[in-house]
Amino acid sequence: MKTWIPDARNFAYLTWKQVDALPRDSTLLVLPTAAIEQHGHHLPLATDTLINNLLLGKALERVPPQLPIYALPPVCYGKSNEHLGFPGTLSVSAQTFLAVVRDLGASIAAGGFKKLVLYNTHGGNTSLVDVLARDLRIEFGLRTFTLFGSPDAAFDGVSRQERTYGFHAGEIETSFLLHATPELVYPEAYTSSYIAHVDRPEILKPEGSAANFAWMTRDIAPSGVMGDPSAATAQNGERWSNETAARIAEILVAMHSFEQKHGA
Repeated sequence: MKTWIPDARNFAYLTWKQVDALPRDSTLLVLPTAAIEQHGHHLPLATDTLINNLLLGKALERVPPQLPIYALPPVCYGKSNEHLGFPGTLSVSAQTFLAVVRDLGASIAAGGFKKLVLYNTHGGNTSLVDVLARDLRIEFGLRTFTLFGSPDAAFDGVSRQERTYGFHAGEIETSFLLHATPELVYPEAYTSSYIAHVDRPEILKPEGSAANFAWMTRDIAPSGVMGDPSAATAQNGERWSNETAARIAEILVAMHSFEQKHGA
């Protein structure tokens, strides 16, 4: 798997003696969670994991070098059962995902570390990551944080329709990979489909509202794409990834220095 994580920020590249020398109270460990799943005819199965690695790697390059912030190896397999039926999708159950990340949290806590970030770039994991953050806090006393996707990114130039419903193999994900791994993108195979339309509001929505309907990708997108990748460019992918990385770096620094204010 390609990586953009700087060697000096890669936890797995340390020896156990180097790990033992890290300050336990202030070291911030970042656990990426993503997926290996279909991304239409034009993007690789590893899209979510590659984007996670790209954005986190660029962010870690921007973190002040004196701060002990490290990326853990990613949990590449996620709860991807919405994409079952497409060859190549590798999904784990909710119970398995919860158990794996819980056990990793137990190992981190046993090592004396206090701060853990769950950085997720796969929508199917989102609710599970929220549950895990609270459970790890309660069971092990870890100061846990969640971070999702491209926080506060404006994605200038992307239509409202694409920003709202282009959430799988659409313009944004395709632009990221046209910038980072152009050899893995097949523009001649672009397809488009949307699960809903912003100009045709319905009472029931696919997600993110008070009343949602459960869905599988094959119900509404025969090619596996939810969005329209046709406007994607490498230039936008570079610009958006740099803007996102700067924001993630700012958030990681805030997490590193975070102290709970009782009664706040």
